[in-house]
Amino acid sequence: MREIINLPKPSQDGSMSLERTIATRRSWRDFRSQPLTPEQIGQLTWAAQGQDTKSRYRTAPSAGATYPLELLLVDEQGLFHYLLGEHALEKLSAQDLRSALVSAAWEQGFIEAAPLTLVFAAEFARTTGHYGRRGMRYVYMEAGHAVQNVHLQAEALGLGSVAVGAFDDLGVGKVLSLPDKLEPIYMVVVGYRRKNPK
Repeated sequence: MREIINLPKPSQDGSMSLERTIATRRSWRDFRSQPLTPEQIGQLTWAAQGQDTKSRYRTAPSAGATYPLELLLVDEQGLFHYLLGEHALEKLSAQDLRSALVSAAWEQGFIEAAPLTLVFAAEFARTTGHYGRRGMRYVYMEAGHAVQNVHLQAEALGLGSVAVGAFDDLGVGKVLSLPDKLEPIYMVVVGYRRKNPK
């Protein structure tokens, strides 16, 4: 039986200006283990891959509206898949996979220390089926748009974040039990900041 966790409705009127979040955003690799709240997780997932309930537009642009990205979350409670239409999480595993994710990411230990990692996986065929080989470029561009949204949202929430591109694709896919059609292409680690950015 599917376990669905509804997330709190995201706010669209924060207390920090966009200009300030752009100016103060930094990469952080030293996190406290304190878990994030459902409100924070809901806000981060909405920024990454959220959808306007009326227009159905998403928070990140996609070439030809092909939407190749799937968002997965890893925390101490397990592995989750973001269901954007419902603004909810589907629980895929109750196992804490952060240590295994560290191994697949060439021993970047801050992944296990932080409370949350967002993993962007892509089904390239959704975009290449429309644009051919050039669609590969569009998928990576879309991932960049989405990840920057996460960084800016984390900053607005008073959290630290860092992008991770250094990992073994097959290893991460195995840890997350991804189907063959999905390839992990980008990760963002988020948590409460402990020291200065590195």
